Amino acid sequence: MEGKVFSGQKLILVMLLLGHLHGFSSCIEKERKALLELKKFVMSRCEECEYDSVLPTWTNDTKSDCCQWENIKCNRTSRRLTGLSLYTSYYLEISLLNLSLLHPFEEVRSLDLSNSRLNGLVDDVEGYKSLRRLRNLQILNFSSNEFNNSIFPFLNAATSLTTLSLRRNNMYGPIPLKELKNLTNLELLDLSGNRIDGSMPVREFPYLKKLKALDLSSNGIYSSMEWQGLKNLTNLEVLSLGYNYFDGPIPIEVFCEMKNLQELDLRGINFVGQLPLCFGNLNKLRFLDLSSNQLTGNIPPSFSSLESLEYLSLSDNSFEGFFSLNPLTNLTKLKVFIFSSKDDMVQVKIESTWQPLFQLSVLVLRLCSLEKIPNFLMYQKNLHVVDLSGNRISGIIPTWLLENNPELEVLQLKNNSFTIFQMPTSVHNLQVLDFSENNIGGLFPDNFGRVLPNLVHMNGSNNGFQGNFPSSMGEMYNISFLDLSYNNLSGELPQSFVSSCFSLSILQLSHNKFSGHFLPRQTNFTSLIVLRINNNLFTGKIGVGLLTLVDLCILDMSNNFLEGELPPLLLVFEYLNFLDLSGNLLSGALPSHVSLDNVLFLHNNNFTGPIPDTFLGSIQILDLRNNKLSGNIPQFVDTQDISFLLLRGNSLTGYIPSTLCEFSKMRLLDLSDNKLNGFIPSCFNNLSFGLARKEEITNYYVAVALESFYLGFYKSTFVVENFSSAKEHLILCMAWICQAMN
Repeated sequence: MEGKVFSGQKLILVMLLLGHLHGFSSCIEKERKALLELKKFVMSRCEECEYDSVLPTWTNDTKSDCCQWENIKCNRTSRRLTGLSLYTSYYLEISLLNLSLLHPFEEVRSLDLSNSRLNGLVDDVEGYKSLRRLRNLQILNFSSNEFNNSIFPFLNAATSLTTLSLRRNNMYGPIPLKELKNLTNLELLDLSGNRIDGSMPVREFPYLKKLKALDLSSNGIYSSMEWQGLKNLTNLEVLSLGYNYFDGPIPIEVFCEMKNLQELDLRGINFVGQLPLCFGNLNKLRFLDLSSNQLTGNIPPSFSSLESLEYLSLSDNSFEGFFSLNPLTNLTKLKVFIFSSKDDMVQVKIESTWQPLFQLSVLVLRLCSLEKIPNFLMYQKNLHVVDLSGNRISGIIPTWLLENNPELEVLQLKNNSFTIFQMPTSVHNLQVLDFSENNIGGLFPDNFGRVLPNLVHMNGSNNGFQGNFPSSMGEMYNISFLDLSYNNLSGELPQSFVSSCFSLSILQLSHNKFSGHFLPRQTNFTSLIVLRINNNLFTGKIGVGLLTLVDLCILDMSNNFLEGELPPLLLVFEYLNFLDLSGNLLSGALPSHVSLDNVLFLHNNNFTGPIPDTFLGSIQILDLRNNKLSGNIPQFVDTQDISFLLLRGNSLTGYIPSTLCEFSKMRLLDLSDNKLNGFIPSCFNNLSFGLARKEEITNYYVAVALESFYLGFYKSTFVVENFSSAKEHLILCMAWICQAMN
């Protein structure tokens, strides 16, 4: 007994000694100092960063255990660093990386230097051999940087690497794979998203004999590839060549001989012809993506042998005529099937008695000329995503899809011919529902929000719904996108809706018959960034509730019956880029200060008084047509961006100021139907009037405005066929000015 006690005491002493030697909770001092040097390197490239805000747990406190710092992993026994990430959300200046900063981490296995704005490697002492110091390094992530081909000689020294990611860098031309010939342990190589613009030297891949995964997708490979060399990659399990532009025919038989393939991505590679029969030999294949090609024909019977297949995408191809899914019947492991045509020329033929052996998670059958819901869906119980958009399905939207699939999250039924919308009998957890562009009429279901309280995205636009906006919509606390535009809904918006849906970011109710005051009181729309309620019957003043939506980017309240003055606060919202209040009954003077960027439509109202000389600001399109503005055209100040200035149909007097010639970006100027006099400034001949080319329009909000702009109005007014002439705009718009002057 005493011996056992003595042995136990010795064990405790040994553990205490080991704990003292290894510091228990402390990391290696050399590595702690090296981490702080890395932090200095990051800080030196960030002008706006404060020391405590970047990698805040990396501190000078000697009592702080660097193994507990963020983005760090250590060996539990040796306390040596084994994993390191330098990720930071701050914007850094582009810089070279001195590899000597990494040398203290002798046992590191994983280095993540992605998104670090690095454009090269350097080591003034060891040069290209620098990375050989990291003998245990297995995973190196250099993705999303600015590296080019110059780093390959450095990488060739990291002979222990098994995973190398160089995706989204600036690799260019034929990749010099010979410079990676020493990476004989490499199992995964990711070169996707670069600028490879020559042929791939596949014959050099045999240097990488252990390679299991190769990703060359989303490059600019345009010349022919040495396809036969792929057959030498006998261990390859994952191959991604998607979104490249291979020149010449693609020898499909090369892929068919790669018997170990489990994942094959051939999206968007200009693959022309029928699905190859020999794909049926790839019985280990789990993932096959052939979308965005020019495939024709049908699924070959040999596909029934793909017993391991879980994911199959044939979307966005050139299939025509009848298309059968029968070869998929016995694929018991199939979870995802995605199919669509480019031009609605295919008709998927599914027999009413067809009962496949798979249980899908995702089914997409877009633009397949379906006239009814496929019967086999009655037997699917594990669906998460169903997309039947762009078909010809009519009748009742099936509630049994929800009842049979309690895990269903996404249901897309857009652009069909459904006429009746029935609600499920019990609450469902559906998150995305799109039944827009159908023929559904009748009253909008009163219990909609109560039955589908977890919706995040709902689009029921372009139907024929009538009646009031249901108060139960206020129970959808997670709703972020809601579009019921282009219906016949009426009445006022219920208070339960405007006070409860605090997650709503996009609300579109345009082209209905909603009435009453809009947001007269405080709301909880604290996340709203897009609001479109144009073409309704709203009345009264612009409500107090609207003025609290300070994060708005797009606001369209045009073509209602709003009245009163324009609140100055509305024109100084920090993020507002597009404001359309045209076609209302607004009156009074224009506010003197505008911080709005890009687009402001105030035409067809009753504004009076002069135009403030500070009114333009950063606006690119300003439309004040058809108001009751008076006074002179101001000498606008602090504006450089105006492209469209429309002042037609007011009571402006005086001469046309020559300072308008300073608007170098001016494309369209309309001063017609006013009471101007004097001369047209000769400097107008120096302005480049006319529409901007599409490539010149870089701002999203300006592009949105131009997309629905009123050039049709000007064409019909002036009876002009061709608006390509730069001076034609000026001459025609000035014609009305001259008449007023006479």
